Amino acid sequence: MRSRCLTGLLICLLTGFTICHAQTAKPLMTLQQFDPQFGAVVSKNAKAKILADGFLWSEGPVWVEKYKMFIFSDVKKNVIYKWTAKKGKEIYLSPSGYTGNIPRGGELGSNGLGLNTKGQLVICQDGDRAVSIMDAPLDKPKPKFIKIAKGYAGKKFDSPNDLAFLSNGDIYFTDPPYGLEKNVDDPLKEAPYQGVYRIAGSGKVTLLTDTLTRPNGIAFFPGGKTILIANSDPKKPYWYAYDLDKKGLLTNGRIFYSAMAASKTAEGMPDGMKIDKQGRVFATGPGGIWVFDLHGKLLGKMLINDLASNIAFSADEKTIYVTSNHRVLKIDLR
Repeated sequence: MRSRCLTGLLICLLTGFTICHAQTAKPLMTLQQFDPQFGAVVSKNAKAKILADGFLWSEGPVWVEKYKMFIFSDVKKNVIYKWTAKKGKEIYLSPSGYTGNIPRGGELGSNGLGLNTKGQLVICQDGDRAVSIMDAPLDKPKPKFIKIAKGYAGKKFDSPNDLAFLSNGDIYFTDPPYGLEKNVDDPLKEAPYQGVYRIAGSGKVTLLTDTLTRPNGIAFFPGGKTILIANSDPKKPYWYAYDLDKKGLLTNGRIFYSAMAASKTAEGMPDGMKIDKQGRVFATGPGGIWVFDLHGKLLGKMLINDLASNIAFSADEKTIYVTSNHRVLKIDLR
C-alpha cells in the first residue's frame, strides 16, 4: 500500500493533478437504497460510464430517439454538443445561447433543451435571455432562432433555465439569475424576483409564481395535472409540487421534499430532473440523483462522484443520460 501511494505521488508530480485525482477518485457511481421499491427501478447491477468529457458545465440533456443522438448544452462555452454511438462527441450548434457581439463571461450559452409537440428544438438561452426555437431541422442544425419569449410585463427575463411541456403545446419554464454575469446583483437584472412562467400556444407569457428564490429544474407528472419545481437555494433546497387549475395556473403549492439535511454534507442543490411514465422522479440534488415515487417517498439515490445537473431518459426509460459538470454519463438502470 505504501509503495502504491508513493508511486501515485510520483505520477502526480510528473504529470499533474488529473492523474493524481484519478489515483484517489471515488467510484463513478454507488447506489443507496432507502425503500425496497428502489431495486425495481434501479438494478443493483446498474452500470455508469463516461460518454465524453472536457466541458465547462454540461446541462440540458435530451435524447433524440429518431436520430439516436444525445444532445446537451455546455452553458459556459455557448455550444450544444451531440453524442452518438457511431461518432462520439461532436459540436451540434454554435452559438447556442448568446448571439450578441459584446464579449461577456459567465453562463452565457444555452441551458435547458427540449422537444416541443412539433418535434422542434426549444432552447433556454441564458445569454440572449430568451426562450427560442431553433429554426432548422433537428438533423441539420443551424444557429437560426425564433424567439418565442423574451420577457414579461415590459421587463427582460434574467436567464431562462429549464422547461417542461404540456400536451396542448404550452411551455412552462424557470428563470433564475444564473445567466447574469453578477447573478442576482447584476445591474442588467430587470425583474425584482425570480419567476416561473408559461408560454401558451398563442404566444402569451404568464407569470405563474414569483415566490421561489432560485427556481431551476421543472417537470410534469404523467397526466399534466401536477408539476414539480426544484429550488436551488442553499437556504431553501426544496423540491416544490403544485397542482394545475383549469386554466393551467399553479395552485396548492407545497414542499415535495427537502434536501436541507443532505445539502450540509454533500455537494449540489436540487437542479434538473425528469419524471418517468410511472410518475417516479429522477432528480439531481446533493450527492447525485435522487429517486422518489410520485407521492414524494425517497426510494434511493444514485451517488455520483461529481456534481450532477440534469438527466434525460432513453425512449424505453431503461437508460438515463446525465450531465455531470465537465462530463456526460450514461447509466443503464436495469
